[in-house]
Amino acid sequence: MSDNPFFVESSLPYGMPHFDRIEDAHYRPAFEQGMAEHLEEVRAIAASPEEPTFANTLIPLERSGALLDRVSRVFFSMTSADTNDELNAIRAEVAPKLAAHSDEILLDPDLFARVAAIHEARESSGHSEEEVRLIERYRRNFARAGALLSEPEKERMREINAELASLSASFAQNTLNEVNASAVVVDSAEELAGLSEGEIAAAAEAARTRGVEGKWVLALLNTSGQPPLASLESRALRERIMRASLTRGSSGGEHDNREVVSRSAALRAERAALLGYPHHAAFVLEEQTAQTVEAVDARLASLTPAAVANARREAGDLAELAAGEGEAIDIASWDWSYYTEKLRAERFSFDASQLRPYFELDSVLENGVFFATTRLFGLTFEERPELPVYHPDVRVWEVFEDDGTPLGLFLGDFYARPSKRGGAWMNAYVPQSGMLGTKAVVANHLNIPEPPEGQPTLLTFDEVITTFHEFGHALHGLFSDVRFPTFAGTSVPRDFVEYPSQVYEMWATWPEVLRNYAVHHETGEPIPGDLLERVLSARQFNQGFATTEYLAATLLDLAWHRLGPGEAPAADGVLAFEEAALEAAGVAFPPVPPRYRSTYFSHIWSGGYSAGYYSYIWSEVLDADSVEWFRENGGLLRENGDHFRAELLSKGGSVEAMDLYRAFRGRDAEVEPLLRRRGLE
Repeated sequence: MSDNPFFVESSLPYGMPHFDRIEDAHYRPAFEQGMAEHLEEVRAIAASPEEPTFANTLIPLERSGALLDRVSRVFFSMTSADTNDELNAIRAEVAPKLAAHSDEILLDPDLFARVAAIHEARESSGHSEEEVRLIERYRRNFARAGALLSEPEKERMREINAELASLSASFAQNTLNEVNASAVVVDSAEELAGLSEGEIAAAAEAARTRGVEGKWVLALLNTSGQPPLASLESRALRERIMRASLTRGSSGGEHDNREVVSRSAALRAERAALLGYPHHAAFVLEEQTAQTVEAVDARLASLTPAAVANARREAGDLAELAAGEGEAIDIASWDWSYYTEKLRAERFSFDASQLRPYFELDSVLENGVFFATTRLFGLTFEERPELPVYHPDVRVWEVFEDDGTPLGLFLGDFYARPSKRGGAWMNAYVPQSGMLGTKAVVANHLNIPEPPEGQPTLLTFDEVITTFHEFGHALHGLFSDVRFPTFAGTSVPRDFVEYPSQVYEMWATWPEVLRNYAVHHETGEPIPGDLLERVLSARQFNQGFATTEYLAATLLDLAWHRLGPGEAPAADGVLAFEEAALEAAGVAFPPVPPRYRSTYFSHIWSGGYSAGYYSYIWSEVLDADSVEWFRENGGLLRENGDHFRAELLSKGGSVEAMDLYRAFRGRDAEVEPLLRRRGLE
């Protein structure tokens, strides 16, 4: 495998991966060699006869594992963004090996002894603040991995970690396979009444690619709600779609995730107990800005009753509207989006379909996202179509400072496809590091339905917001200006990482930005002022639903992860546990199911958000308060962007998260702006 592109540093700009040279066959040998090299480097550090110092222990540890890091960053991006059977097989094979590899390092007593000695002397050795923080991070990481356990306990920890890694890989694969298998096949065009011509054409094309020519296929996203539910006139078809969505991973068959959920919850509880915590949530939250389950409980309790009460009022309004149209029905989950759009049109004189012609993807990107970024930070963007990508849909831009200094690369992968997991996310192929001399290469991934060839990509309002949100994550990576890779970019607490990206959503509806990108894709006419006013005035509309579906998923996550050893239900009790948990939390309202049910909740079982899905609302408190700061200080101004960048975005994880917030805002966050935003005063 001398031609394996992972075995050498990339020759492309910024170290961008050589996607044009990478083949599936390269991953296994690169993982094997990468783990071997990494262990050799780490063992040499642990066996050094020299007294442990920052320079001979932590600096080499930060530099170690370069090959393993290169292949891991590409591989796990591909298994999310463009996977196949071979990559899925490799993931299942390599996941427990990587868990064992991590344990081999973090449970090494000689290496831990060196780290502990450096930690003991950290205050008296003249280290910088970032160096002290790195020392403390390493000491904490070793302890939380089990370095202080007895040898029998360490062995059990290794077994648990290996099994959890395999379960995570299985959950991800099952979820992707199930969302594809659950696509709804429609026999007649009449059933699709309410969809646009473009949406019907896309459904016909999806049927053709799946081998059911002459029919229509409505693919599912990995959320409970599905976009077609807002438009389809056929209540029977809406019910089929919603039931197909809600039963994913729990109806038997090869993609059923109930056993994976049950076993994962049990193992996480056991691991937490081994480490001295009452449950997995306590273990996770110790590292977050919230710090305790009680703090999260208090925040959620301040929101949940008002949110559910709002949702119930909204359901009453929808039922009244349906009755007025001759449909005397109890509003069900498959009715909510349909009648919500009708009520929106009635109250605000517009519906979602009126907006899409003004939200063409390239305009949203170039005249919206990039425009706001230039105004705030002075950045400019140059598309680089000659750089190799892993899929024809992927685009690359080089990013420059206002003086022309290169800053990094931004990759955009915007379209949904069967090989791509649901949701939207950002990842870094190359993290910034002063020590390594690297600049950031970051990517955004969305799941926008791809239109038929030759047709424009018209976004929903939610997809516009998501595009801005994910670019906020990208800027967090691009602006990173830290010394050590451990602290690069978005390497911050989970309940802080969403905060900068949520702040960036504000520019999607900032009048100056919105007017610049919201132009009709055919006529070039700007969005009518009266329509724009109605859109902005409707922002609190349906917030009872939006907040309740999110809180239901959040509370479900916490219910699973505050179980103690032996308390997790068996596979056949997973759905009953979910039902009881939602009832106990006060969010059991069938017309508003959780945004994710347990068996397709990828965030918490395979996505790193276990006991952390609360992070979005926790971060939104900071976000809403920060939006107030921008408004108070003139909004879209360069000096405001520079302040946000200097005090917060550039620091990565090198400073305590809430200290960063205080440096930016000048005080602690207040919750009132969030309550006003969501209509929960």
